[in-house]
Amino acid sequence: MSSLFRSEEMCLVQLFFQTESAHNCISELGHLGLVQFKDLNPGVAAFQRRFVKEVKKCEEMERILRYLEKEMVKSNTVIAATKEKEMVPCARDVLELESTFEKLEQELREINRNHAALRQNLIELMDIDSLLRMTEDFFEEAESLLTYSEPPSEDSVSMTVSSHITSRRNSNSSTSGALHLSFIAGVIKQERFPAFEKVLWRLFHGNFVLRHAEMQATEELQAVRGAVKKDVFIIFVQGDHVREKIRKVCEGFRASLYSCPKTLYEPKQMSTSVMTQMEDLRMILRRTEEYRAGVLTRAAEHVQEWGSKVKKMKAIYYTLNLCNIDITQKLIVAEIWCPVSDLTLVQSALIKGSEQSGSSVTPVLNRIQTQQTPPTFNRTNTFTEGFQAIIDAYGVGTYQEINPASYTIVTFPFLFAVMFGDCGHGLVMTLFAVWVTSQAESLRKWKNELTDVVIGGRYIILLMGMFSIYTGLIYNDCFSKSFNIFGSSWCVLSMFHPHGPWQNETLHEYHHLQLNPFVPGVYSGDPYVFGIDPVWNIASNKLSFLNSFKMKMSVILGVSHMLFGVALSLVNFVHFRKFQDIFLQFVPQLIFMLSLFGYLIFLILYKWCITLRSETAPSILLLFINMMLFDYQSEHVLLYRGQVFGNNLNDQHGTDTRSSFSQHQKDEMVSMGDIFVYQAIHTIEFCLGCISNTASYLRLWALSLAHAELSEVLWRMVLQVGLKISSGMGSLMLVVLFAAFAVLTVTVLLIMEGLSAFLHALRLHWVEFQNKFYEGSGYKFTPLSFDSLLKTQQ
Repeated sequence: MSSLFRSEEMCLVQLFFQTESAHNCISELGHLGLVQFKDLNPGVAAFQRRFVKEVKKCEEMERILRYLEKEMVKSNTVIAATKEKEMVPCARDVLELESTFEKLEQELREINRNHAALRQNLIELMDIDSLLRMTEDFFEEAESLLTYSEPPSEDSVSMTVSSHITSRRNSNSSTSGALHLSFIAGVIKQERFPAFEKVLWRLFHGNFVLRHAEMQATEELQAVRGAVKKDVFIIFVQGDHVREKIRKVCEGFRASLYSCPKTLYEPKQMSTSVMTQMEDLRMILRRTEEYRAGVLTRAAEHVQEWGSKVKKMKAIYYTLNLCNIDITQKLIVAEIWCPVSDLTLVQSALIKGSEQSGSSVTPVLNRIQTQQTPPTFNRTNTFTEGFQAIIDAYGVGTYQEINPASYTIVTFPFLFAVMFGDCGHGLVMTLFAVWVTSQAESLRKWKNELTDVVIGGRYIILLMGMFSIYTGLIYNDCFSKSFNIFGSSWCVLSMFHPHGPWQNETLHEYHHLQLNPFVPGVYSGDPYVFGIDPVWNIASNKLSFLNSFKMKMSVILGVSHMLFGVALSLVNFVHFRKFQDIFLQFVPQLIFMLSLFGYLIFLILYKWCITLRSETAPSILLLFINMMLFDYQSEHVLLYRGQVFGNNLNDQHGTDTRSSFSQHQKDEMVSMGDIFVYQAIHTIEFCLGCISNTASYLRLWALSLAHAELSEVLWRMVLQVGLKISSGMGSLMLVVLFAAFAVLTVTVLLIMEGLSAFLHALRLHWVEFQNKFYEGSGYKFTPLSFDSLLKTQQ
């Protein structure tokens, strides 16, 4: 329990154990997770360490494991979960793992290469099959060109025919008979075809006939090739020279060219052959995929186990690089930081590791004295780790100073709830936190930053929601509406004649009426049972009342919070035996705060406890300012008799005394030198800081009012409008408006306002509270822990 309020006591321990038992000893310490190894070779570069090759081997095995996991994710192979606790392999087992990984990687890469080659062959055969089926019309028209020397119709298939080649064809056909045309057929990506057609036209000026059509993509073709659209094209040309040039252009546009038969009878034979080859390839691909799936399935049963072993071995080799080895190469020397309360567990783990390795020499553990500052270790659990993370984000605590996390568990959600006071919104936040807590394990599988933050802070959200319900009940505010459970302390009936001045006509003449608490029976004299009286929800001066109440409440909470921080500094001074700081720092600070802001709180509470008329009640702010300026006049209204006692600013004796004290202080500062200057700076900083910090707590008032007003705006402008609709479509409009109200409530009030209140509460703790006692200049205890290592890697 002491570690909850203060970092644990640490000690530096020197270890001696044999080299053959090093793996098992460090493995047991890693499973224990309570030991931080100190670097005994700080001047040695990383590449000059003894176990660099072993670390590189582990990194290479991690690369292979990442490759295997990537392939398993691609093939949707389920990865088996690892066991609770895996034994760390020895050096001989690491060689076997390395050999297994290399064989697996080589086999998988070869399978993938063969699969890619077979898949590419299947795609080419599918393209040829589509080309043969879709160019039948092209061949028929080509035959007609060769027979009748007439240009084909432009309506059947889109084509480009030059008028120049048409005229040449007609002239040639009249003199020498049919044209001897050759053709080039292929497949090109659809996105490249317009540029391809333009280049052909500019190079050959229309001395060709180009026909193309979109390739019909079947389900199988899309599964193999993907969502890539392609076009089938045929180019009819005359002359081998032009044909070769066009072939080079096709190669430049990465068009796949295929040889097609020149007659109408050959395509049928070729199509049959292609179909046969496609069936063979499909069967081979299925066999290849089945074999690949089998390899991945067998590897998936052990990949998590292998990964944990490799990570542990890498951590062990890294730890061994921090140790020293004696000249006989038989003894390893290490220095570790560990909690004093866990020394027995550390020694037991070392003995267990030595026995497992069969060593005959028991490890030696010696506690040594050191002048170095130990690391800071605060033991946490699933509930407190979120609050400890908030403190560590500001700065890791100095060794053995008081830990603010234990108090933050209460103060942080409470100050958040003061700004977020609405029991309806708090209930939604609480239910969300309960759901996240129950579904934490399944949400961790999403593995993204947002879910990690929500899961890590689920208990913070839970407490913030529960405290918001409490403050919402105090404010009597639930989605901007009030509860009337215990009635009201105010009675309207007593304001009517004969007890009061009101008549029935008064209700019709005035839109706003004010209850007078001095009329007998109007105010019962007893405060509301719990929280704010519900009558204020319908009062026209509700905002003025809540404004005054919440502003004064913020000052009281802020000063109390800072006084608590100053009191905690006393605990640190006593623990570190800085008794001079108790009298020279703590006592002056406490006197200053109590004399100034403690008196302010007293005025607020005193004014709440007495009965005053609103038109004659004195202003606490003016009273406080006049007190600071020593400016009291006879016309000033005071709260109580004797509030100003012995105030004579014209008293010459007092002036002389102050002058004498100032001169004496000046002489002391001159004689003491830098000590007085340093302390004067800190005194001014503390005094000004207390004033600015007190003003900073007014954000509790401002954000609370902003949240309440935004909630009321949503109610009046959205949901209340739907409730007033009485037409036939009223039900439908109410559903739509309620959905809009719910969405705006979640996005604006819960998420945006909640995040704003969270950040302001964070600032109040970091700046206004912790600077009174918390230095945060330490460094964190980072033990060798396999559990933390595996969790971080995941």
